[in-house]
Amino acid sequence: MPPTQAESVIKNIIREIGQECAAHGEIVSETLVAFMVKAVVLDPSNGFNMDRTLIKSDVQKLVKHCVTRLLDNKNPSLDTIKMQVYFDMNYTSREEFLEEHHRVLESRLGSVMREITDNRACAREELESLYRKIVSYVLLRSGLGSPTDIKIVREATAALQSVFPQAELGTFLTLSKKDKERQLKELTMIVTGIRLFNRDCGKGGEGIDDLPAILHEAIPATTQHIDSQLQIAQEQAYRYTAILEKVRQNPLMSVQLQPYMLKEALYNVRQYEIFLQIILSDIITCAQEVEMMIKKLGAQLEQLKMIVKSKTAVPTSQVFPIFIALSNLWTSFQDETVLISVLSNLTSHLEAFLGAHELLFPEKVLRGLLDGVTVKTDVFRMREQMEDRVNAEDFRKLEWLFPETTANFDKLLLQYRGFCAYTFATTDGLLLPGNSAIGILKYKDKYYTFNSRDAAYSFAENPENYINLITEKAKKNAELIQLLELHQQFETLIPYSQVKDVDKHIKPITKCESGTQTDTHILPPTIVRSYEWNEWELRRKAIKLANLRQKVTHSVQTDLSHMRRENGSQVYSSKDASTQSMKEGSTRVPRPQVYIAGLRGGRAKTTCGVKVNLTRAIDET
Repeated sequence: MPPTQAESVIKNIIREIGQECAAHGEIVSETLVAFMVKAVVLDPSNGFNMDRTLIKSDVQKLVKHCVTRLLDNKNPSLDTIKMQVYFDMNYTSREEFLEEHHRVLESRLGSVMREITDNRACAREELESLYRKIVSYVLLRSGLGSPTDIKIVREATAALQSVFPQAELGTFLTLSKKDKERQLKELTMIVTGIRLFNRDCGKGGEGIDDLPAILHEAIPATTQHIDSQLQIAQEQAYRYTAILEKVRQNPLMSVQLQPYMLKEALYNVRQYEIFLQIILSDIITCAQEVEMMIKKLGAQLEQLKMIVKSKTAVPTSQVFPIFIALSNLWTSFQDETVLISVLSNLTSHLEAFLGAHELLFPEKVLRGLLDGVTVKTDVFRMREQMEDRVNAEDFRKLEWLFPETTANFDKLLLQYRGFCAYTFATTDGLLLPGNSAIGILKYKDKYYTFNSRDAAYSFAENPENYINLITEKAKKNAELIQLLELHQQFETLIPYSQVKDVDKHIKPITKCESGTQTDTHILPPTIVRSYEWNEWELRRKAIKLANLRQKVTHSVQTDLSHMRRENGSQVYSSKDASTQSMKEGSTRVPRPQVYIAGLRGGRAKTTCGVKVNLTRAIDET
């Protein structure tokens, strides 16, 4: 069957089921009917083949099953599905809600904005009318009072005239549409900041609610209400769990309690508990934001008072940024107020899906079933098994994570919302909280917790078997798909609010001492510098080379450049040298000795000297 034809058939089935329910006085949404259709088809006990095209008899059978389940008002399973559909249709994350809220406000102000930006006023009366429209726009956008209240309009007009006199309308009309919109938003923030400052000084602030004080009272009251509802839901879940544990040990009692749908009631109250925890987490975030904004608001007002003091004129460059900051803070207060109101209403509407408990299990019936049974809380169950931890050395092929070895242990995305997988698979759907402290099993990039060491060891022997058992159980009870977050096994039933989170997995960061050493450039570089990927660049180079064949190279020398060229010379560097002879030799020259005789004279009258050389020969030395 083509996709378009299949969609048409499904729409007709949903429409027919809705009409059948309306004929019996039950108004159901198309989203609820669509979920119920898929739930009935998934249930193997209904006998629908997912791979075969539906014939007329199958369609009639499907409609009958869906109408029967949708009209069963005493079934906790139906209440859980209704609760899940309602929560999915009405709850969004904090960021998405604020974004949508601002978008709705912008769309509502669109017509007023266009009346101002498209105005072509020329006459005096038209300009005055345009100025009044700007005042109304400022009040509507800021949310600080009604534009029909005379006192509020006068105060806003006075604040606007101090920064944007009516005489400047001519300049305003010459701007482009985008510049007009930008200036209107800036004027709104500045006027809002002025009015908030005047209110703090006791000189104005007509029609401005004390949002910090309102939130200071509303947040604790809402938190207290949700805490009380959460405590009631948890106590009820503990009692149902204790009864189911007693029934598990007594098969005869199991047959007697089968019509009461005790497990379906447990699923209902556990889903309610999970939704309350989500809402409570958002409210705690709101409380933290409000506390931080109150401090910022006080600091901004004090800074503004220090700048203004008793001055008659203050530079706009100093005060306008603070006025804009005050306006943004007040807008955040308004956002938190709306968000708290929406979360509070959501909490109140969820209580309507718990009506089957009073009908099926009155207080007298519960007391009788709890006779001789010890009701244990989730915290008490965890403390019981705290010391009996998994020994990772017993499993060579499986990885176990522990708080002391995993940095982001508390942020891991646990399968089945942290309930014990082994207990749920082996006890036909009993929900017991898993104890992460005894160890988390990592199997195929998913993380499983268990309520005891024995359960962990049994599951680890054959994980696939128990995972398949849980999937088959979810086909019979469709509310388990969202309760246990089995979205990957049933992709057609993923709620819109969780579509973005299906593929988000937080990897465990294990803590250990390690060191690495990497060689630099292990492999020789294989980059070809002459490679060119661009075909046109290759063509350009080829044309250039072809043209060079037809060119002649010329050289020119000028008067200033002739006889100038680069010269180079090469010399041997000086070095020390020495020689050594074969033998040593020496010579000695005789000392010359000369004797002159007859110098003293004699008998003769003249002196006659005789020179005698007494120097020895060289050979004699």
